[in-house]
Amino acid sequence: MRRILLVNNRSRGITAGVVLITALGVAPVPAAAAVSREPRCAELAGQAIPASVIGGPTRGGRVESAAPATKDVNGETIGYCSVRAVLHPVDRSAPDITFQIGMPAGWNRRTLMFGGGGYDGTVPDVTQNVPFGRPDQATPLARGYVTYGSDSGHRAGPTGSLDGSFGVNDEALRNFAAGDALKKTHDAATYLVRRAYGAKPDRAFFAGGSTGGREALVVAQRWPDAFDGVISAYPAWNNAAEILFLGHLARVMSRPGAFPGPKQQALLYNRVMAACDGLDGVKDKIISNEKGCRFDPRVLRCPSGQDCLSDAQVTAVIAASTPFRWPYRVASGEQHYPGFPLLSGADMRTPSLGFGTSAPADPMPATSAYGFQFWDQWVKFFLTRDPRRNSLTIDPARPGKWLSRISELSAVQDRNDTDLRPFARSGGRLLLLHGAADELVSHRSTNDFYERVLDTAGSRTTREFLRYYLVPGANHANVGAPAFAANWDSLTALERWVGNGRAPADPVVTDSRDGRTRPLCEYPRWPKYRSGDPARARSFECVR
Repeated sequence: MRRILLVNNRSRGITAGVVLITALGVAPVPAAAAVSREPRCAELAGQAIPASVIGGPTRGGRVESAAPATKDVNGETIGYCSVRAVLHPVDRSAPDITFQIGMPAGWNRRTLMFGGGGYDGTVPDVTQNVPFGRPDQATPLARGYVTYGSDSGHRAGPTGSLDGSFGVNDEALRNFAAGDALKKTHDAATYLVRRAYGAKPDRAFFAGGSTGGREALVVAQRWPDAFDGVISAYPAWNNAAEILFLGHLARVMSRPGAFPGPKQQALLYNRVMAACDGLDGVKDKIISNEKGCRFDPRVLRCPSGQDCLSDAQVTAVIAASTPFRWPYRVASGEQHYPGFPLLSGADMRTPSLGFGTSAPADPMPATSAYGFQFWDQWVKFFLTRDPRRNSLTIDPARPGKWLSRISELSAVQDRNDTDLRPFARSGGRLLLLHGAADELVSHRSTNDFYERVLDTAGSRTTREFLRYYLVPGANHANVGAPAFAANWDSLTALERWVGNGRAPADPVVTDSRDGRTRPLCEYPRWPKYRSGDPARARSFECVR
């Protein structure tokens, strides 16, 4: 592993006690200064960021702080310059975009931007790993990347990523939902990198999951020349479409007796697992052949609803796993959301992301599903802009007077341009990943996105720049106790593809808890057990 230290580094002719002054505290550098691998940290404090360097409307910005910092990563101490800055909106009533940059000593001439999650509102940790990254390997900052990310143009309150209150402001909404803050942050960070090192990056990468996965697809769609490589994990790309589905499901589950409680959820999970676990050739609590799973929840129906499901609960479970189609047109062109496989919503190991432990109600309980709370915030602050509104009174199937606003929001939130050929022509490469047991963003939706890209670009062009991997047993961001805690060194794979033209070949994904491995199969293939040790990837083959 790379060792990047700011102390006792005599190999660079720097002595202990003066290293921070020498490496991070020099005077401002002229434009013609030589390229440095050490950031000129002190000069960045208070640095103005001109509006002219930003590809989007702002009033410019300023560095609020720049100071030396260290981070322990797998036993190594990583030294870097921690920079915090803001960009000011055009609308003075809108919030700033706040972003953080980690500028390492020993820069590798590459940058990596992190996406956010939920409604964002929190600056990402620049020392973190990429989604589904291996915890035993170096993070991007530890590899020498300049890493950065923003709050997408607003600061979340106590509810964190579930705070949608910023949506009452149009500029803040576009910064988040349309991704405007992404390019603004990218341009500002690139400007500061040039000030700190005396050179622009050779390569630029982006990595994000969930909302961050949607943001990863946004940068490939809207600014095809900005990033050389993109990692998009479990992306909520059709955000408005999913929100309409979640609103529909919340209304169904709010009906008297319809919500399946923890006991019913556990029953459903166990019965689905019993019916479908062995379809891939081995019983290991991982359903690899999800499309072959044909479990009918109606077999669990009984009058009492005790050790079974009531009629209302069966209806709710079917609604969760069935595509929801709306009988009207919206500006984004989306017409439905595909629903979730039964395994996802029934997995009691992560109930807060699946069905939750409380039925949706007004006010929306904090113990209800994450998705129901997401819908509630959207109705209050994006759709009606009335924080007192009962979100369960809005019917996504018959929205009445709210239809025009729903259509308007769909054009902003559904980032569904699948013509990624400009990104491909610029040399861009995209790794797309999703867990087949995701409880919060349906992998069926990502399947749909990938198939649309194929239809638009054709299979030959698509394979030149895109790989899509569906990971059986993996859930949303490895939260809780998934059947398979997926980890893969996607960043190294992306580096090789971008830098050397070597596309990933026979990749292997690891369960970080017990070391089990599986082949990482390109969609629509899935891993089928052949023979040998079921804990080893070599015992499986990727089949259609």
